[in-house]
Amino acid sequence: MGLIWAVPIAGVGAILFALFLARDVLRRDTGTPQMQDIAARIFEGAMAFLRRQYSTIALLAIVAAVLVGILLALLSKTEVDGVPGITTADKVGLGWRTGVAFLVGAFCSGLAGFIGMFISVKANLRTAAAAARGGLREAITVSLRGGAVSGFLIVALSLLGVSGIFYAYDGANKPDLAPFLIVGFGFGASFVALFAQLGGGIYTKAADVGADLVGKVEAGIPEDDPRNAAVVADLVGDNVGDCAGRGADLFESTAAENIGAMILGVAAFLAARSANLPHPEVWILFPLVVRSFGLFATGVGIMFVRGKEGGDPMAALNRGYMVAVVLAIVGLAVTTWVMLDDVVENPIWIFLAGLVGIAASVAFVYITQYYTESKYRPVKEIANASRTGPATNFLAGISVGFETTLSTAVVIGLAILGAFYLGRELNMPDGVTTLTCQVPPCPVPNGGLFGTAVATMGMLMTAAYVLAMDTFGPITDNASGIIEMSGIGGTVRAITDRLDAVGNTTKALTKGYAMGSAGLAAFLLFSAYLDEVAKLGTPLAAVDLSKPKVFVGALLGVMLVFLFSSLAIRAVRRAASDIIEEVRRQFREDPGIMQGTVRPDYARCVDITTRAGLREMILPGLLAVILPIIVGVVLRAEAVAAFLMVGTIGGIVLATVMNNAGGAWDNAKKFIEAGGLSNPHGEDVGKGSPTHAAAVAGDTVGDPFKDTAGPSLHVLVKLLSTITLVLAPIFI
Repeated sequence: MGLIWAVPIAGVGAILFALFLARDVLRRDTGTPQMQDIAARIFEGAMAFLRRQYSTIALLAIVAAVLVGILLALLSKTEVDGVPGITTADKVGLGWRTGVAFLVGAFCSGLAGFIGMFISVKANLRTAAAAARGGLREAITVSLRGGAVSGFLIVALSLLGVSGIFYAYDGANKPDLAPFLIVGFGFGASFVALFAQLGGGIYTKAADVGADLVGKVEAGIPEDDPRNAAVVADLVGDNVGDCAGRGADLFESTAAENIGAMILGVAAFLAARSANLPHPEVWILFPLVVRSFGLFATGVGIMFVRGKEGGDPMAALNRGYMVAVVLAIVGLAVTTWVMLDDVVENPIWIFLAGLVGIAASVAFVYITQYYTESKYRPVKEIANASRTGPATNFLAGISVGFETTLSTAVVIGLAILGAFYLGRELNMPDGVTTLTCQVPPCPVPNGGLFGTAVATMGMLMTAAYVLAMDTFGPITDNASGIIEMSGIGGTVRAITDRLDAVGNTTKALTKGYAMGSAGLAAFLLFSAYLDEVAKLGTPLAAVDLSKPKVFVGALLGVMLVFLFSSLAIRAVRRAASDIIEEVRRQFREDPGIMQGTVRPDYARCVDITTRAGLREMILPGLLAVILPIIVGVVLRAEAVAAFLMVGTIGGIVLATVMNNAGGAWDNAKKFIEAGGLSNPHGEDVGKGSPTHAAAVAGDTVGDPFKDTAGPSLHVLVKLLSTITLVLAPIFI
């Protein structure tokens, strides 16, 4: 219990550390007036989109909060009850508390997305100026610290938000009831994250696909060429999709998974309390403290990153990550023995379960690097397939995506099994009995499930570092665009291109990490749903797919994953078609654009993508929210369990395919552009060649895979869990 002070200290300390990093980034040189003008256009476009997007999302969130509160107040089949000694919360109380928690979670998720975008659009200019003035080493420092600002603020906001609402809902006096009342916080965070990721993803990839196909393939001009009318929209999209959307995504991930872990600790808390053990609430507070030590470890890891001129930027980032991992292991050990030594006989098993989660996070980082970095076989295979045209490029890319499901399934499967069986080894202290065990040694109730919860928390310990690497990607991408649009070439452009390629890998590994954590969290949150259903008086010992209603629920769950992806990709296609027609029109009607004597109408493309992103995010978002509610109300609790279980598995597998295939396609294109491919005569096959055109076509197919549908599936998987948790009382 003595370590609970670490939660507010870590949260506030992370905010102060982020402010220190922000000051360090913002005080740096902002480059030439031309660079500042381009960066100002990006900032203006990003802020305009975000204001319009969040105004729309805010209205949807308010309506959803009111409806959720009314549904729980009117349709709940039982009150929040079923555990002896807990004061019953009436239906109206459950409704308004859940609605308020929903709004708080939605607000924090929106704020997290805004933070992620705002910092990145300030850091991109400083990174470009650093590359022009100080070279590779300074550019790495500026871009990673810019990303770390959003990483630390978002994780701190999640930690303080969950702990704050836990205590606001009387967690100090009723720690076994409060976790069930705050699940609305996770639902609100997931709700906003889904629309933020969808809208931002549609915006960024519509602009990117349109800019690439007309600029590179048809007009034969370089990427980010100032003559391309869609280039500013493309650079804006990097921020509203990869930064704002991902910031909201990881906020809701950490919040929802933390709440799920606290719910799974309730059974152990009740056993410890009935045995009069000291501080039984540590079982519920343990996940919060573990994440706090992860923040401390990540801060040290960030400061260890030092790039070298001529060195590999990815090696520098990996070095800092491994420092964070090692310190996270130390923090996990300290937390385990200090907090749990009095309430469990053998805390080593909890430590080992957490270690499984940390190991899984490292595995996902390196698996994703293997499949998306240009020095390894998969990317080179796609690049070589481009020699014979777009069709073979497409086949190579999609086969790589399918291949990645093996390693993903194996790592998630081993992590769940390992953590579960390690957790089952937990015993109550010597001589302590429980309601279901009268002869010591007695196992800790729900020990196996709590082991998986600790593994998930172990995986999240380095979330701030991974998010920093994710935001590093769009920062370096924007910096490369600013350099190109400013007419700066030579070694400076080579530096930013190199960082851009590394940024593609860091963005891909963040998606792999997010999907891996979603896999562990899916089992955690599914178990929390079963606990909630049992607590409401209708325990489900198993989910029986041989029942017609349950089978239909499972079928609808996996269908939702594919239909949702279809709607997201179709939205990108429609918006990209509008961008293509607009850029073609400008080239056709004003020849001065290609001659460089007339500036294109950038604002027109920004407006097209803004309207498309806002319009097209509504249908898939509402589908994801409404369908599980319909299944639950019509087919009831067990069918919803099947819907959640099978939909989650389908979402994890499909997102893995899309994320890794898209990342590999992108870096295969960059591998060719960097001169990594040569013809039989030893000559580089580079920009402007048919091989490069085929690689660009593959990249445009992969764009909505990796930056729209794939990341949105991360959020969908966890949204299904939080919806079912929150609305379980009306599904009974």
